[in-house]
Amino acid sequence: MYKNDIEIAQECKMKHILDVGKVAHIDEKYLEQYGNYKAKVDLSLLSETKRGDGKLILVTAITPTPAGEGKTTTTIGLADGLRKIGKESVVALREPSLGPVFGIKGGAAGGGYAQVVPMEDINLHFTGDFHAITSANNLLAAMIDNHIQQGNTLNIDPRKITWKRCMDMNDRQLRFIVDGLGGKANGTPREDGFDITVASEIMAILCLSTSLMDLKDRLGKIIIGYTYDNKPVTSGDLKASGAMTALLKDALKPNLVQTLEGTPAFVHGGPFANIAHGCNSIVSTKMALKMGEYVITEAGFGADLGAEKFLDIKCRIGNLVPNAVVVVATIRALKMHGGMNKNKLTEKCENKENILALKKGIPNLLRHVSNIKDVYKLPCVVAINRFPTDTDEEIDYIINKCKELNVNAVLSNAWAEGGSGGCSLAREVVRLCEEESNKEFSYSYNICKSIEEKIEAIVKRIYHGKGVAFTLDAKKQISNLEKLGFNELPICIAKTQYSFSDDAKKICAPDDFVVTIRNVKVSAGAGFIVALAGDIMTMPGLPKEPSAEKIDVLSSGKIVGLF
Repeated sequence: MYKNDIEIAQECKMKHILDVGKVAHIDEKYLEQYGNYKAKVDLSLLSETKRGDGKLILVTAITPTPAGEGKTTTTIGLADGLRKIGKESVVALREPSLGPVFGIKGGAAGGGYAQVVPMEDINLHFTGDFHAITSANNLLAAMIDNHIQQGNTLNIDPRKITWKRCMDMNDRQLRFIVDGLGGKANGTPREDGFDITVASEIMAILCLSTSLMDLKDRLGKIIIGYTYDNKPVTSGDLKASGAMTALLKDALKPNLVQTLEGTPAFVHGGPFANIAHGCNSIVSTKMALKMGEYVITEAGFGADLGAEKFLDIKCRIGNLVPNAVVVVATIRALKMHGGMNKNKLTEKCENKENILALKKGIPNLLRHVSNIKDVYKLPCVVAINRFPTDTDEEIDYIINKCKELNVNAVLSNAWAEGGSGGCSLAREVVRLCEEESNKEFSYSYNICKSIEEKIEAIVKRIYHGKGVAFTLDAKKQISNLEKLGFNELPICIAKTQYSFSDDAKKICAPDDFVVTIRNVKVSAGAGFIVALAGDIMTMPGLPKEPSAEKIDVLSSGKIVGLF
């Protein structure tokens, strides 16, 4: 009988979180329990542990399609597989956003028999981190408008406020609003808007901070807007950083949960990779490295987004270098990149094998793999997330094409078999770590180059475009940022996840395209420059049939329909 993800998760007999802590070598004095199956881990563990660092494995993927790739499932299955072959593994993942949970995905805690649990908690309120981030963001927004209302001694120009309010839900209605209406007592009327919480700079700051005081320092550096004479105004100028830190004090502590098979999992932070930097927190990754021989982490969407930002931003700031990279692919998705219709990919369709579509779509995979090997110079393996519709000939085709790049491709059956289905991939990851070196690791651009040059390097070296077109507004913004001394920060490009280009319709491995940068701003607290490409939005909308329509609660309190 077929079981969906939530039914599988609800049947799991979870270990008590104190027992999970023992598996991860965490003394219970560092654990702050949220019930029996989840806990916060005190940051003092990082400074007090005497354990050395394990190996860091980054899991990324091909350019996403509606056919699915299974990156989180593969990540969890690999960690469980490593445990099965005798390695002490730990998972380090992002927290799901409520936007996609109630929007198009319905859940983001893995799938099948490779999940992190308690699945409902992780997908919904969890330990309240996102609520804390939302509150801190909106406290700053309230203090900005209150300062203007109370006399505006900082001379803030209401037309030049760059800080937006946020909420952790897809709501296109709030992208552009006018607030402060109703007369003088109700504030100063101005144009405003909302971002989704995972796009807030505070989310990025939380994930890139290395300590509580580093968090406070970064919060104080946030630029909220500009004065009438075009000088930046910071959160520190508004004396907001202390109160914001108070709201985020507990949110900075990593969350500990477990996989279905009891492997320890740190689930913490959740910036999107298409509109933010797409990685879990530095503190949870570093904590995981102290607690396991192998740490399996992932970065959002395709390798041109999450992996690029993991390697060019997170690794720079956190002084991290992966020992190996796993690129996840499905034959279904590669066929879609080759022009095949999704409706023809099901088990019910005859003539499922389509080598021609696979041949047309495989350049997408090979480009991502080449970037990891040739640009970042890291050991790499391709994980083929197998579906029942895949044929042996199709699988052999991928394996042989990857061999031409001196990269092995390994089948993963983690969705159906859990850790047992991840053992082959686990053995190849161990081989990469033992036999190949990450010593030649390099970034995709020189941090000392100009803002324009760094953006062009990403577009040409990672996306394989022919160049960048900057709008007049973007050029002015870049000039202003360089005058303010922000030219030596890394770059976070916000663009569609569905293409190497800034046009979602250009699937597979397009070339001869130009990426248009229409807006450039600084996230001074996070420590990077954000370049918005094409028509990317920082507040998504709900689809025609949102997942929220299928989610329900029974009289017993049991949640159903959550993926």
